[in-house]
Amino acid sequence: MSAPDTNVEREEKLHKPALLGIRGVVVAVLLMFAVFLLWVFNKGGEQDVVEAPQTAAEVQATNADN
Repeated sequence: MSAPDTNVEREEKLHKPALLGIRGVVVAVLLMFAVFLLWVFNKGGEQDVVEAPQTAAEVQATNADN
């Protein structure tokens, strides 16, 4: 049950700092998530980089090892 004499304007003033804090935390989390996604997608192709052998001798040595 709610109180019969609720003053919405007064309650809004009383809760303003808490609501601003909640909004600040939500914005901070969204920014951190965006930075995380940029970091993940930026590092995504690093394992695909393979250096090609420079000489025929290196190619034969690599084939001999397998």
